[in-house]
Amino acid sequence: MRLKVNNFRLLNALVTYPMKAKIAVATVSGKAYYLLVNELKSRGLDFLSLTPYENIPLDADVAITTESERKFVKHPKVLVYNTEDEPATIVNEAVRIVEGKGSYENLIVGVDPGKTFGVAVLGDGVVLKTLTCSSVEETMTKVLEVFREQPAATRVLRVGDWAPFYTTELLPVLDKNLPADATIEIVSEAGTSRLMGENVHKRGLRHAISAVKIAERRGQPYQRQRRET
Repeated sequence: MRLKVNNFRLLNALVTYPMKAKIAVATVSGKAYYLLVNELKSRGLDFLSLTPYENIPLDADVAITTESERKFVKHPKVLVYNTEDEPATIVNEAVRIVEGKGSYENLIVGVDPGKTFGVAVLGDGVVLKTLTCSSVEETMTKVLEVFREQPAATRVLRVGDWAPFYTTELLPVLDKNLPADATIEIVSEAGTSRLMGENVHKRGLRHAISAVKIAERRGQPYQRQRRET
Protein backbone atom coordinates (compact mmCIF):
# COMPACT_ATOMS: atom_id res chain seq x y z
CA MET A 1 0.00 0.00 0.00
CA ARG A 2 2.86 2.38 0.84
CA LEU A 3 4.31 1.95 -2.64
CA LYS A 4 0.98 2.82 -4.22
CA VAL A 5 0.62 5.94 -2.05
CA ASN A 6 4.12 7.12 -2.97
CA ASN A 7 3.40 6.58 -6.67
CA PHE A 8 0.24 8.67 -6.47
CA ARG A 9 2.11 11.44 -4.60
CA LEU A 10 4.79 11.43 -7.27
CA LEU A 11 2.08 11.75 -9.92
CA ASN A 12 0.53 14.67 -8.06
CA ALA A 13 3.92 16.38 -7.81
CA LEU A 14 4.38 16.18 -11.58
CA VAL A 15 0.93 17.43 -12.54
CA THR A 16 -0.46 20.91 -11.86
CA TYR A 17 -4.24 20.94 -11.54
CA PRO A 18 -6.31 24.06 -12.16
CA MET A 19 -7.66 25.86 -9.11
CA LYS A 20 -11.16 25.85 -10.61
CA ALA A 21 -11.42 22.06 -10.12
CA LYS A 22 -14.38 21.34 -7.83
CA ILE A 23 -14.23 17.52 -7.86
CA ALA A 24 -11.54 15.59 -6.00
CA VAL A 25 -10.74 11.94 -6.77
CA ALA A 26 -9.27 10.58 -3.54
CA THR A 27 -8.22 6.97 -4.01
CA VAL A 28 -5.20 4.71 -4.42
CA SER A 29 -7.32 2.01 -6.07
CA GLY A 30 -5.95 1.65 -9.59
CA LYS A 31 -9.22 0.39 -11.05
CA ALA A 32 -11.40 3.04 -9.40
CA TYR A 33 -8.98 5.80 -10.36
CA TYR A 34 -8.79 4.64 -13.98
CA LEU A 35 -12.58 4.41 -14.41
CA LEU A 36 -13.35 7.71 -12.68
CA VAL A 37 -10.61 9.70 -14.40
CA ASN A 38 -11.57 8.36 -17.84
CA GLU A 39 -15.18 9.43 -17.22
CA LEU A 40 -14.17 12.88 -15.99
CA LYS A 41 -11.74 13.45 -18.86
CA SER A 42 -14.28 12.29 -21.46
CA ARG A 43 -16.55 15.14 -20.30
CA GLY A 44 -13.76 17.71 -20.13
CA LEU A 45 -14.21 18.12 -16.36
CA ASP A 46 -11.38 19.46 -14.20
CA PHE A 47 -10.53 17.43 -11.11
CA LEU A 48 -8.00 17.06 -8.32
CA SER A 49 -6.10 13.78 -7.99
CA LEU A 50 -5.31 12.99 -4.36
CA THR A 51 -4.75 10.09 -2.00
CA PRO A 52 -7.35 9.49 0.75
CA TYR A 53 -4.75 10.55 3.32
CA GLU A 54 -4.16 14.04 1.92
CA ASN A 55 -6.03 17.19 2.82
CA ILE A 56 -8.70 18.09 0.30
CA PRO A 57 -8.84 21.84 -0.53
CA LEU A 58 -11.82 23.64 0.94
CA ASP A 59 -12.81 24.99 -2.48
CA ALA A 60 -13.45 21.43 -3.72
CA ASP A 61 -17.19 20.85 -3.55
CA VAL A 62 -17.12 17.05 -3.46
CA ALA A 63 -14.69 14.15 -3.06
CA ILE A 64 -15.06 10.70 -4.63
CA THR A 65 -13.46 7.68 -3.01
CA THR A 66 -14.04 3.95 -2.44
CA GLU A 67 -15.85 2.24 0.43
CA SER A 68 -12.65 0.93 2.04
CA GLU A 69 -11.00 4.37 1.87
CA ARG A 70 -14.02 6.40 3.01
CA LYS A 71 -12.87 6.57 6.65
CA PHE A 72 -9.65 8.34 5.65
CA VAL A 73 -11.25 11.11 3.58
CA LYS A 74 -11.90 14.32 5.50
CA HIS A 75 -14.42 16.39 3.60
CA PRO A 76 -18.03 17.53 4.22
CA LYS A 77 -19.30 15.91 1.01
CA VAL A 78 -17.97 12.48 0.07
CA LEU A 79 -19.35 10.12 -2.59
CA VAL A 80 -18.47 6.43 -2.46
CA TYR A 81 -17.77 4.66 -5.74
CA ASN A 82 -18.15 0.93 -6.34
CA THR A 83 -16.03 -0.24 -9.28
CA GLU A 84 -18.80 -2.63 -10.32
CA ASP A 85 -21.05 0.35 -11.06
CA GLU A 86 -21.01 2.69 -14.05
CA PRO A 87 -18.63 5.60 -13.29
CA ALA A 88 -21.04 7.90 -15.13
CA THR A 89 -23.58 7.56 -12.31
CA ILE A 90 -21.26 8.80 -9.55
CA VAL A 91 -19.86 11.55 -11.80
CA ASN A 92 -23.42 12.70 -12.59
CA GLU A 93 -24.05 13.01 -8.86
CA ALA A 94 -20.80 14.91 -8.37
CA VAL A 95 -21.71 17.33 -11.17
CA ARG A 96 -25.12 17.96 -9.60
CA ILE A 97 -23.42 18.85 -6.33
CA VAL A 98 -20.95 21.18 -8.06
CA GLU A 99 -23.81 22.89 -9.91
CA GLY A 100 -25.82 23.16 -6.69
CA LYS A 101 -28.67 21.09 -8.09
CA GLY A 102 -30.64 18.65 -5.99
CA SER A 103 -32.10 17.26 -9.18
CA TYR A 104 -32.57 18.06 -12.86
CA GLU A 105 -35.54 19.99 -14.15
CA ASN A 106 -35.81 17.80 -17.26
CA LEU A 107 -34.48 14.29 -17.70
CA ILE A 108 -34.78 12.85 -21.21
CA VAL A 109 -33.81 9.36 -22.33
CA GLY A 110 -33.51 8.73 -26.05
CA VAL A 111 -33.59 5.20 -27.47
CA ASP A 112 -32.55 4.18 -30.98
CA PRO A 113 -34.14 0.72 -31.50
CA GLY A 114 -32.61 -1.96 -33.71
CA LYS A 115 -30.47 -5.07 -33.52
CA THR A 116 -28.26 -2.83 -31.38
CA PHE A 117 -30.16 -0.38 -29.16
CA GLY A 118 -28.58 3.02 -28.61
CA VAL A 119 -29.47 4.84 -25.38
CA ALA A 120 -28.68 8.46 -24.49
CA VAL A 121 -29.43 10.32 -21.25
CA LEU A 122 -29.82 14.11 -21.20
CA GLY A 123 -30.17 16.19 -18.04
CA ASP A 124 -31.34 19.78 -18.65
CA GLY A 125 -30.06 19.53 -22.22
CA VAL A 126 -26.61 18.15 -21.31
CA VAL A 127 -25.61 14.65 -22.43
CA LEU A 128 -24.93 12.72 -19.23
CA LYS A 129 -24.16 9.33 -20.74
CA THR A 130 -24.60 7.12 -23.79
CA LEU A 131 -24.55 3.34 -24.07
CA THR A 132 -25.59 0.48 -26.30
CA CYS A 133 -27.67 -2.59 -25.49
CA SER A 134 -28.12 -5.89 -27.32
CA SER A 135 -31.73 -6.74 -26.42
CA VAL A 136 -35.10 -5.34 -25.38
CA GLU A 137 -34.59 -6.71 -21.87
CA GLU A 138 -31.20 -5.05 -21.43
CA THR A 139 -32.53 -1.77 -22.81
CA MET A 140 -35.45 -1.83 -20.40
CA THR A 141 -33.12 -2.55 -17.46
CA LYS A 142 -30.80 0.34 -18.34
CA VAL A 143 -33.64 2.80 -18.90
CA LEU A 144 -35.23 1.87 -15.59
CA GLU A 145 -31.88 2.32 -13.85
CA VAL A 146 -31.63 5.85 -15.24
CA PHE A 147 -35.12 6.84 -14.11
CA ARG A 148 -34.46 5.33 -10.69
CA GLU A 149 -31.04 6.93 -10.15
CA GLN A 150 -31.55 10.38 -11.70
CA PRO A 151 -33.97 12.64 -9.81
CA ALA A 152 -35.84 15.10 -12.03
CA ALA A 153 -39.00 17.21 -12.03
CA THR A 154 -40.07 15.89 -15.44
CA ARG A 155 -38.98 12.66 -17.10
CA VAL A 156 -39.44 11.82 -20.77
CA LEU A 157 -38.59 8.73 -22.80
CA ARG A 158 -38.22 9.29 -26.55
CA VAL A 159 -38.06 6.25 -28.83
CA GLY A 160 -37.07 6.41 -32.51
CA ASP A 161 -39.39 5.08 -35.22
CA TRP A 162 -36.83 3.95 -37.84
CA ALA A 163 -37.07 0.23 -36.99
CA PRO A 164 -40.83 -0.42 -36.45
CA PHE A 165 -40.42 -4.09 -35.49
CA TYR A 166 -38.11 -3.26 -32.58
CA THR A 167 -40.00 -0.11 -31.64
CA THR A 168 -43.35 -1.90 -31.34
CA GLU A 169 -41.69 -4.65 -29.31
CA LEU A 170 -39.98 -2.22 -26.94
CA LEU A 171 -42.78 0.28 -26.25
CA PRO A 172 -45.25 -2.03 -24.43
CA VAL A 173 -42.46 -3.34 -22.20
CA LEU A 174 -41.32 0.14 -21.24
CA ASP A 175 -44.90 1.36 -20.82
CA LYS A 176 -45.56 -1.45 -18.36
CA ASN A 177 -42.44 -0.87 -16.27
CA LEU A 178 -41.71 2.86 -16.37
CA PRO A 179 -42.87 5.10 -13.50
CA ALA A 180 -46.42 6.37 -13.99
CA ASP A 181 -45.28 10.01 -14.19
CA ALA A 182 -42.88 9.37 -17.10
CA THR A 183 -43.96 10.54 -20.55
CA ILE A 184 -43.26 8.46 -23.67
CA GLU A 185 -42.88 9.96 -27.14
CA ILE A 186 -42.29 8.38 -30.55
CA VAL A 187 -39.74 10.40 -32.52
CA SER A 188 -39.20 10.55 -36.28
CA GLU A 189 -35.63 9.57 -37.11
CA ALA A 190 -35.73 11.10 -40.60
CA GLY A 191 -32.44 12.86 -41.27
CA THR A 192 -30.62 11.75 -38.13
CA SER A 193 -28.07 9.73 -40.10
CA ARG A 194 -27.17 12.76 -42.20
CA LEU A 195 -26.60 14.82 -39.05
CA MET A 196 -23.86 12.41 -37.97
CA GLY A 197 -21.59 13.08 -40.94
CA GLU A 198 -19.63 10.59 -42.96
CA ASN A 199 -16.96 9.75 -40.38
CA VAL A 200 -19.06 7.73 -37.94
CA HIS A 201 -18.41 4.11 -38.85
CA LYS A 202 -18.47 2.17 -35.59
CA ARG A 203 -21.89 0.61 -35.06
CA GLY A 204 -22.07 1.31 -31.33
CA LEU A 205 -21.04 4.94 -31.78
CA ARG A 206 -23.55 5.38 -34.59
CA HIS A 207 -26.43 4.11 -32.45
CA ALA A 208 -25.36 6.19 -29.46
CA ILE A 209 -25.22 9.39 -31.53
CA SER A 210 -28.59 8.58 -33.06
CA ALA A 211 -30.02 8.14 -29.55
CA VAL A 212 -28.76 11.62 -28.64
CA LYS A 213 -30.47 13.09 -31.71
CA ILE A 214 -33.68 11.28 -30.79
CA ALA A 215 -33.53 12.61 -27.22
CA GLU A 216 -33.14 16.16 -28.56
CA ARG A 217 -36.22 15.95 -30.82
CA ARG A 218 -39.82 16.34 -29.77
CA GLY A 219 -42.02 13.41 -30.74
CA GLN A 220 -45.64 12.33 -30.84
CA PRO A 221 -47.09 11.32 -27.46
CA TYR A 222 -47.50 7.59 -26.91
CA GLN A 223 -50.74 6.81 -25.14
CA ARG A 224 -49.76 4.98 -21.98
CA GLN A 225 -52.05 2.31 -20.58
CA ARG A 226 -53.90 3.20 -17.42
CA ARG A 227 -52.52 1.45 -14.39
CA GLU A 228 -53.81 1.09 -10.86
CA THR A 229 -52.01 3.45 -8.48
